Amino acid sequence: MDRITYDLLEKNHISQQQIDRLISRGVQDDTILETLTKVGAISLNFVKRFIVEHIRTGKYEVSIIKNYHFLDESSILRLLAEGLELAFVDLDSIDMDYRLVEKIPTAQLKRFNALPISQDDMYVVVAFSDPLNIEAQESIQRLFPRKSLQVAISTEKQIQAYLFKIELKDSVKELVTNIRNELRNIGSVEEQQEASSILQLIDVILKACIKARASDIHIEPTEKNCVVRGRIDGKLSEIFIFDRDIYPPLASRIKLLANLDIAERRKPQDGRFSALVMDAEFDFRLSTLPILYGESIVMRILDKTKALVKLEESGMDQESYKKLIKALEAPFGIILVTGPTGSGKTTTLYGALNELRNVEDKVITVEDPVEYRMNLIQQVQVNPKVGLSFADALRSILRQDPDKIMIGEIRDHETLEIAIKAALTGHMVISTLHTNDAISAITRMSDMGIQSYLISGAVVAIQAQRLVRKICSSCKKEVELPMSLREQYSKFIPAGTVFYAGGGCKECNGSGYMGREMICEVLVISEEISSMIAREASKDDILKQAQAEGFIGMFENGMNKAIEGITTIDEILKVAKG
Repeated sequence: MDRITYDLLEKNHISQQQIDRLISRGVQDDTILETLTKVGAISLNFVKRFIVEHIRTGKYEVSIIKNYHFLDESSILRLLAEGLELAFVDLDSIDMDYRLVEKIPTAQLKRFNALPISQDDMYVVVAFSDPLNIEAQESIQRLFPRKSLQVAISTEKQIQAYLFKIELKDSVKELVTNIRNELRNIGSVEEQQEASSILQLIDVILKACIKARASDIHIEPTEKNCVVRGRIDGKLSEIFIFDRDIYPPLASRIKLLANLDIAERRKPQDGRFSALVMDAEFDFRLSTLPILYGESIVMRILDKTKALVKLEESGMDQESYKKLIKALEAPFGIILVTGPTGSGKTTTLYGALNELRNVEDKVITVEDPVEYRMNLIQQVQVNPKVGLSFADALRSILRQDPDKIMIGEIRDHETLEIAIKAALTGHMVISTLHTNDAISAITRMSDMGIQSYLISGAVVAIQAQRLVRKICSSCKKEVELPMSLREQYSKFIPAGTVFYAGGGCKECNGSGYMGREMICEVLVISEEISSMIAREASKDDILKQAQAEGFIGMFENGMNKAIEGITTIDEILKVAKG
């Protein structure tokens, strides 16, 4: 039993009988307190006041709150501030004096979870996450010997977030000065690229973008500046802005990391490099493109842990997941994942590979480039410079006695033809294709010159997918859906459905969204649909037959996610047609 539940029981605020009843119903020890508040055996407000009283008397540390996810830290700290007659400060709502911390070691502030926020002639106001930590207060007081310390309370999360911003601001300011000094003192281009300050700046950029959950980093020179933006949940957000003179050494050093030709600025180039960021190893796929003021550099962040993603954790609904898994269990055939660039196709392919790979089967992939490295899988990287195209690699693969083959992308008739033949000769093939929906993939293959009878015999299933942004849980609130939308999509929306949206907060940078999730449709090729494809039936006829067999379209799948409160109807309307 946890500490707070035990103390509540000891003080007779709850009874052993209530606890025994919950345990008999299968409630776990660590969720007893949460369940007691949900069933009304004890009020949440009483629990909060009980905790605050025990913190005040020194029986509990403030950090005890972290063990209970259902307790809101800020509301408890507000009550504590009230009891201690101190101010509770929401750091997001004040105009902080950053100059106060310029001369203070950030490491010390981080150690004590403290942040100086304002000062006047007599006092300096410092926010602490633990206002009862006397050692912390004494240490911070020594940093301001001429002024009295006025203690305020803020959440640890907010204090840490602001300390990170200050750290970032300081490190970049210092680095930019160092870079300029180094550039002035160094003559040759080679020495400029080796300058240590540039490497440190790259490390700061990578760290900031990964911490912000970016999937891509864009470094773009303009006439006067160098802008660094990160793609967070599918939308670009400005993270740094430097003066124009920082761009040339920064661009050259990044190209050098990826083994690109630093002298070539007129042609696009591709490369990759690995780096250790915050004790985790990341791969970065680099692309350069000549533009008016230099080169646009885009780095795709490849988190190695995402290669091990499971299909059921990728956001697929249960029904679609079952259909795809059943298709993957087929002894041979081709499974296609379709959608535009950036719709999560590669993640789905790797999820499928995770389902397929085992010691008994030979699994070979052909990719351009290899994004994630995986055990038990032989991965081939396409290299057009030496004449190794998708089609060339595929021909060689078939002589390697494979059981399962993954093709990164089918781009031409030749690759598709070999893939179809491999599927018809006893191999399981999974690949991607650029189409808007699942049924369009059949038409696309016909347009690429493959006979209908070959398509009907080879294709096992087709999945089309998109990524939609998820509503931020920190600022999620009920919203009223316009009547016009309710009427327009009434066949998808049950009566009494409540819709949600994000209000916009510091957690999600005001966007109202946090993270992304897949919406999809899975078309299983049944015998009836197979014969319709062979007869070259129309797209509409195939759709009607698929719906009769239980096919759920991407729009309906997305609407279900909006009804469940995972995303908004606006997001669904952006990516899927009703």
